[in-house]
Amino acid sequence: MMLRRGFILFLPRLVGLLVVACCSLSIVYMLACTPKGDNQQFALPRVHSPTVKEGYEAVLQEREEQHHNYIISLKKQIAELKAELQGRTEQLKKMQNQHPDAVDIWLDHSNPEKAQANLLAFLHSQVDKAEVHSGVKLSTEYAAVPFESFTLQKVYQLETGLTRHPEEKPVRKDKRDELIEVIELAVGSLNKPEGVSNAKHRKYTASDFVEGIYRTEKNRGTLYELTFKGDAKHQFKKIVLFRPFGPVMKVKNENVNMADTLINVIVPLAKRASKFRQFMQNFREMGIQQDGRIHLTVVYFGKEQMNEVKSILENTSKSANFKNFTFIQLNEEFSRGKGLDIGARFWKGNNVVLFFCDVDIYFTAEFLNSCRLNTQPGKKVFYPVLFSQYNPSIIYGHHDSIPSLEQQLIIKKETGFWRDFGFGMTCQYRSDFINIGGFDLDIKGWGGEDVHLYRKYLHSNLIVIRTPVRGLFHLWHEKQCLDELTPEQYKMCMQSKAMNEASHGQLGMLVFKQEIETHLHRQKLSSKKT
Repeated sequence: MMLRRGFILFLPRLVGLLVVACCSLSIVYMLACTPKGDNQQFALPRVHSPTVKEGYEAVLQEREEQHHNYIISLKKQIAELKAELQGRTEQLKKMQNQHPDAVDIWLDHSNPEKAQANLLAFLHSQVDKAEVHSGVKLSTEYAAVPFESFTLQKVYQLETGLTRHPEEKPVRKDKRDELIEVIELAVGSLNKPEGVSNAKHRKYTASDFVEGIYRTEKNRGTLYELTFKGDAKHQFKKIVLFRPFGPVMKVKNENVNMADTLINVIVPLAKRASKFRQFMQNFREMGIQQDGRIHLTVVYFGKEQMNEVKSILENTSKSANFKNFTFIQLNEEFSRGKGLDIGARFWKGNNVVLFFCDVDIYFTAEFLNSCRLNTQPGKKVFYPVLFSQYNPSIIYGHHDSIPSLEQQLIIKKETGFWRDFGFGMTCQYRSDFINIGGFDLDIKGWGGEDVHLYRKYLHSNLIVIRTPVRGLFHLWHEKQCLDELTPEQYKMCMQSKAMNEASHGQLGMLVFKQEIETHLHRQKLSSKKT
């Protein structure tokens, strides 16, 4: 009722003008197309009249002049209507420019205070209806609205648009202006803290901005969550903003202290000792040396290569003086879901952030902070979309040598893709994992258990943060799809295997390699003849 009353009061003249315009056009059309009455018809000369030719020419000329006059009159009326509509449009724009904030727009000229209150109530209802303060129960994983992530320089996006770039400097001006406006508003809010008067406080700038995520609910508005550097190491400022199809509204301004927030990285494993050695090199540099607030839980299935894996773990512990690790050995068939579930429940300390990880994953220290910032017990769980690496031997096949691993980890459409169909790497508090019921332990082997857990969270009232992240990579490895898998698991495995090799263009070059070489050979022979 409030919206309906607002629109009726706001646009009466414009609606009336459109009605008058339609009626006028209809009347003109009827006048132009209705045949003349008998008293207005022209007397045609008789056939045998000596002036028959001149008479017909005079009649045709007069009729042509009449139609010409009708056309001129019609064009004039259309021009007048356009001018009137343009004038109304300019008046509306002028009013909006004079009152850029929602609280200053008067929808009801007769009662501006009531209109202002109604508009504010509507905007706040948009915030309440959107998925800002709590999650919304969803029927399927495809109903989730993913976030996009951004920094001062780049946007990391699932919806790649026409450019097909997984990361880019925003090409569209409206997108650049939108993100710049949000960052500037957040900086302004930080520099004008609520409840602080004449007190000295830190001056924030855009350079303090760390990263942000945003998503748009089509019938509500756009939600922004921005993270800034705090007053000390491991401390951050987090600003939540919401644009309810109008000016941005500040939802929350809070201090976030992550100095004591521990992450328990849980890795299920069977064999693959060489991959575990590579994983531990990454874990040592990013987790131990750069982050330092981390625990590692390895759940190992079977006994083959177990001693080698334990030796790698113990050597890292001695050389890096790292004692925060747990090794659990199970004498049974590998099950990723069961390994993660056992690792999560084995923890006996205080509530901790769990990062479910695989041995072929590479992460940065920045990602670990994103893991902390996007989880909150009883409220939020984090499902990052990682960047999956293509087969280096295909990507760099035309190079003299394959670059080092660190040089390969760049986000480009030629080097990999956002693994938006994967839900295995996730961060959540242990309390939320236990309360949701953990993994389905009936699922054996590869695949399926992660989607099942993801759906549980979607069906709950927790907010699921789903966004591509720049510091989490899936390293390429040859995938083996075993015959023991169920038909559904085998299909998922083969789909993952096909997508991991290379881009469509690169695979096309391999498929048509012989044809391309034949063409180049013919071109070479042709150039020799000439």
